[in-house]
Amino acid sequence: MTALLDDDLAQASAEAGVALTEYFVTDRAKWVWRYRVNQLTSDPGSAGWLTNAVVAEPESAVVGYAGFHGPPDEAGMVEIGYSVAPGYRRRGYARAILTELVHRAVAEARVRTARVTISPDNAASLATISGFGFVEVGEQWDEEDGLELIFEVPA
Repeated sequence: MTALLDDDLAQASAEAGVALTEYFVTDRAKWVWRYRVNQLTSDPGSAGWLTNAVVAEPESAVVGYAGFHGPPDEAGMVEIGYSVAPGYRRRGYARAILTELVHRAVAEARVRTARVTISPDNAASLATISGFGFVEVGEQWDEEDGLELIFEVPA
């Protein structure tokens, strides 16, 4: 992540073991890496819950990044986050990523609830979560993304 923050795609790719793309050094992505580096600094044990590159098999294409916003909180809630690179959108990758993250959450005994937050005007993401049992439970204001609807599903 620090290599990505330094715009060093070659080093970041070498460390990740896959060829990362310019999508990983966009302003939005850098905000994610900066936030995650701070999390890791304060809680190294959270590493297994945080953002990773998403690689589609068998072609080994890096299609985006995904993970959780951190380990389960005191109430057993984890928040799912994912982003698909523009060239790979509308091909089912977001749904596949969400499926895997929900399965991971359900498999973890400490997790009781999985959450996603989505801008009310993000029709693609709202469509992606349909069929997963997520229920709208409220809304929040995010300094980076503005108004977000909060959806949860029991694990």
